[in-house]
Amino acid sequence: MSEQVSHPEHYGGSKNPYEAIKVIEAWDLGFCLGNTVKYISRAGKKETDKAVQDLEKAKWYLEREIVKLRGVSRNDG
Repeated sequence: MSEQVSHPEHYGGSKNPYEAIKVIEAWDLGFCLGNTVKYISRAGKKETDKAVQDLEKAKWYLEREIVKLRGVSRNDG
């Protein structure tokens, strides 16, 4: 399988014990927190000019998790 699919470098690579998916699964983070970790870990690595966009995505998923834990309803679709 291609390194871009199986263990892309922008997520840490297969030899890295802190590869994003390994951390997400080890900590059983679930969807929103997992995506938060994913976007933070790749910020500036996949597309260096989109680091801020990756951090904004991480922030969005983190805020969504906070809203869920607080039990507040959202109308985001």
